[in-house]
Amino acid sequence: MTATITGLPDRYRPLDEVGPEERTDTGVIHCWRAKDRILNRDVAIRVHVPGGPAARGWITRALTAGGLATPALAMVYDASEGNGGESGVAYVVNEWIEGRTLAERLDSGPMGEREARTVLRRLAEGVAEAHRVGLAVGGLSPETVVLRPNGLVGLRAVPAATGTVQEDIAALGALLEYCLTGRRAGVPGPDGVPGHPPVIGAPDLAALVRRARSSEPGARLASAAAMAALLAERPRSHGSVPVRSGDESDSGWLRRLRDHREADREADRETDRDARQAAAVAEVPDDDPQRLDPHTLPPVPPGRARGLPPVSAEPAYDDADVHDVFGDAADGYDEDEVDRPGRRRLMVGGLLLAAVVLVVLLAWWVGTNLLSVAGDVDERPGTAPPAGTSSAPPAEDGAAPSSAAGPLVGITGASVFDPFGDGEPENDDEVPATYDGDPASTWSTLNYRGSADFGNLKPGVGIVYDLGSDQAVGGITLTTTTPGIAVEVRTGGAPDGDLDSFAVATSGSVDGTTDLAFEEPVTARYVLVWVTGLVPAEDGFAATLAEVGVTPAT
Repeated sequence: MTATITGLPDRYRPLDEVGPEERTDTGVIHCWRAKDRILNRDVAIRVHVPGGPAARGWITRALTAGGLATPALAMVYDASEGNGGESGVAYVVNEWIEGRTLAERLDSGPMGEREARTVLRRLAEGVAEAHRVGLAVGGLSPETVVLRPNGLVGLRAVPAATGTVQEDIAALGALLEYCLTGRRAGVPGPDGVPGHPPVIGAPDLAALVRRARSSEPGARLASAAAMAALLAERPRSHGSVPVRSGDESDSGWLRRLRDHREADREADRETDRDARQAAAVAEVPDDDPQRLDPHTLPPVPPGRARGLPPVSAEPAYDDADVHDVFGDAADGYDEDEVDRPGRRRLMVGGLLLAAVVLVVLLAWWVGTNLLSVAGDVDERPGTAPPAGTSSAPPAEDGAAPSSAAGPLVGITGASVFDPFGDGEPENDDEVPATYDGDPASTWSTLNYRGSADFGNLKPGVGIVYDLGSDQAVGGITLTTTTPGIAVEVRTGGAPDGDLDSFAVATSGSVDGTTDLAFEEPVTARYVLVWVTGLVPAEDGFAATLAEVGVTPAT
């Protein structure tokens, strides 16, 4: 052990060796968890034996990785080639990523489809960023992929001694298969047959795994960025996408999908054609009534071929017309039968009049009730609308009471919480809009490009709310104008600590107005609404908070 780490700077104090050793054509790499004595933080330090020219290629790759800034890849803090002698070794110092490895997570069973999509998408986005600067990461395995406590994903050993872009893509495919099935590729299945192919329920993910791991140039996946994009797509509903049968190939399934889409387009074209024909008929001038052959029915005015005649329209024929068309046979007609079109017009007019009266009454009722509700809200600023007027669905049994169910805990102040930011303000002046009682005023994050995970620049941003003193809190009600954002609700005793000083009370997705209940009541003065996932917005990704209401514990 001592010989392995001889020659390291005094700044780094090794604690314990982690992970398996990595054997390469140029030597062996050992990985240690160590303490940076100067910055007082844990780091991962990897030592290449021997140092000197033998490690030059690896150190060059590490210097390239040092220019990356993505939470999916451990940052490179330091690197040295050494001189190859006993007094010097080659080493790379990485960020130490806390959390449990993917292998440890999958020991308890496979992931659900949604969790697997999220984990692999975030990892693929980081790998794609490395590929963008010409670096193949390598070393993608369940033992080196770490699930961070904040929900993000990180790769510890960056970079591996060797690797290629296509090997990275194939490794991502193998990891996706492992997450969905709980089995590593090539490991015997339940029936004991080596290489028994695991079953993946989602057809699109099964096809994605095959393409990522394919060695055929025409069939394999083109890039890690393409894999991230495909994993980000939400699966279509079963009613809108044909499901592939068991004996149908990928190409056949894709052909059915194209045929289905073409049928939809043809239906849209037919609808547009009918609309154009109806418009053309409506433009035909309403000429004088036409006299037809005595053996035909009375004419219908061409301008009204697809609609009902207006109440004031005159009949297209009179008694003389009837006699001229039908001759003496018209003399035997009952007068009521001849006047039937007029009665029909009166009936239609009566129906139209009744509809107008109904619309007026409905408008009066809606206006009266909505104005009374709006007046009640204006009289009580800082509270949510009364029960029955919120657009959010009713809370399930056991959920925290919404702001409409009783008084809220008072908020005395708030400020942006951005410990991972670069110092640029995150619309700090808009924070009071989140608890002013007006859902029309909002606070918004900055716009981030490239990824809903804050452009892979940081794990999140939030707002800390001061309740004035320690309060017993049972939940929180959030309103947003950007449905689908992901949040964590944390509590703490001070407003300016690091993220870990705030304990997670609950988390979830916010759609419109959403009540998030705490698993257990919490007594705290400060509540942090920590935004962890953005949604598409103009020129990138963003999130908004319109109203925040803290509900007391019951």
